[in-house]
Amino acid sequence: MIKKFIRKILGVKDKAGRDPTLPTILGPQEHGIDPKLVTSNAIRVTSSLQEAGFEAFVVGGAVRDLLLGVKPKDFDVATNATPEQVKRLFRRAFIVGRRFQIVHVMFGQDLLEVTTFRGAGSASSPKDEHGRVLRDNNFGLQHEDAVRRDFTINAMYYNPATQEVLDYHGGIADIRGKILRIIGQPEARYREDPVRMLRVVRFAAKLNFTIEPTTAAPIAVMAPLINNVPAARVFDEMLKLLMSGHALACLQQLRKEGLHHGLLPLLDVVLEQPMGIKFVTLALDSTDQRIAAGKTASPAFLFAALLWHEVLEKWTAYRAAGEAAIPALHLAADEVLNSQTEKLALQRKIGADMRDIWSLQPRLERRVGKSPYKLLEHLRFRAGYDFLLLRCASGEMEAEIGEWWTAFYEGDAAAREHLLTTAGAAPGAKKRAPRRAGRSKDMSSSTSAK
Repeated sequence: MIKKFIRKILGVKDKAGRDPTLPTILGPQEHGIDPKLVTSNAIRVTSSLQEAGFEAFVVGGAVRDLLLGVKPKDFDVATNATPEQVKRLFRRAFIVGRRFQIVHVMFGQDLLEVTTFRGAGSASSPKDEHGRVLRDNNFGLQHEDAVRRDFTINAMYYNPATQEVLDYHGGIADIRGKILRIIGQPEARYREDPVRMLRVVRFAAKLNFTIEPTTAAPIAVMAPLINNVPAARVFDEMLKLLMSGHALACLQQLRKEGLHHGLLPLLDVVLEQPMGIKFVTLALDSTDQRIAAGKTASPAFLFAALLWHEVLEKWTAYRAAGEAAIPALHLAADEVLNSQTEKLALQRKIGADMRDIWSLQPRLERRVGKSPYKLLEHLRFRAGYDFLLLRCASGEMEAEIGEWWTAFYEGDAAAREHLLTTAGAAPGAKKRAPRRAGRSKDMSSSTSAK
């Protein structure tokens, strides 16, 4: 309160001439938010906090989406109640987080994140040698919380009870101008949390906004700071980027800003090869279409697609060195996954699913005997089959192989038997050589993948 009083007396203003302690307040007619887009659980949380005597607002990306006329996927709430006070108001509420404590409030499967207003950053907050803040549980006033948020378009507060929007940093104007602008001094904000550079890329690509020049300028130089961020946090941000519904645009923006080095360093190589760029583009576009249609998308499938040409290169090298096709593929997959796990902290489940998708590829090229029937029962068949279709569509494999599997997958028993009788003569099919009397097991022929 003393700081606020001093600012009022001295008339301290920001670069745009605003008093950063006083918000611009917009009513329903000015902001145009449709209150029907706010979920009942978000209203329930804010109203419960307000009835208990606290301030409470929908905040961040949810307000941004509401202003853009989009129904938010998630609702975050900011309040002046402490985490312990929030926890006491809700039956299923859990305090989480080390760097900054927050409360997860659960309603069935719906999770709302409730944060206490963050105070001004403290010089005594623990930092690493590069200036990244490691822990900061300072609580404060709403205007201090607004300063701590990353971009102007994410620093607005919506009160469902009054239907008012509080805007401290010109976020409404930037939304209308389609501008992405960081709050404060860009170099300092990126040094505090280098993940903000990835967030800039994601929001710019997802919203089709222009990154304000001062905000964009330090990124190319400061990009290496991302290497100091825990791999799990980088993975979470990459997952958000890839599952944003604008994955292709995000990766193109990553490349443009030079942020893919260290994350997906082979992206340049892949995107410079006609077959590689077509394969990656098809995979990302397919995922974007699924998300736009409200369907589920598999992170494992996406990462398998992004890293496939690295696996393919190593697989070819191992076979050229004399390894049999299947063991060579496993060696290539191990090498790629071990390398990426260090950089992106790929979860074990995702890594296992990626391995299954890759290992199905040579098996799908075999279309003889009972093998196709067994593959239909494989837990990851559909993902492996979709991956095969991408390889065919990109020109990596003959289209006939994908067409054959589509007919086999969709056909009845008679159609499948007919397909198997004709598969041996089809391009790309591999036949097992007949066993000869007296021939040793290790001399019998085996199917090799391309």
